[in-house]
Amino acid sequence: MSLETIAPQTEADTNVERHSVYTACQLEIDRFKWIESERAGCDQGEEAVRRWVKEHWNGYLRSCWLEHLQGKRFWVELDRGDFGLLHRAFAEDQILLDRIVDRLKAGQENLDIICWARQFHLPIDRVLDILEALDINSRRLAHRFE
Repeated sequence: MSLETIAPQTEADTNVERHSVYTACQLEIDRFKWIESERAGCDQGEEAVRRWVKEHWNGYLRSCWLEHLQGKRFWVELDRGDFGLLHRAFAEDQILLDRIVDRLKAGQENLDIICWARQFHLPIDRVLDILEALDINSRRLAHRFE
């Protein structure tokens, strides 16, 4: 998949800089490997790569995905129709949306967010609408680092 074959969806989005999840991730892995090697006093090589994937890949991908949904950064591996989706679909629920996104960034899952919404008597129908639009469980990428 090349950067030229995937573009932001709308005319206004064509000026958005495009990024690759995998390219940016490789930079993070290289930093991690360097730090771990320095700490150990020898090259940690593939062991550090495997450790980064195990410990950080899911959180890294979630962060990229949320940036894409918020329209902050266009990631070419993610669905171009999802770019900026949150602001297009839920502009009237911005405060609730921001609270849900904060919880997702903190690693919470759908059930955690539903329980939180019920505990604080938030409009559960709107929370469910947002979670359904996010569809967090179907938007996963496999890592390519092993």
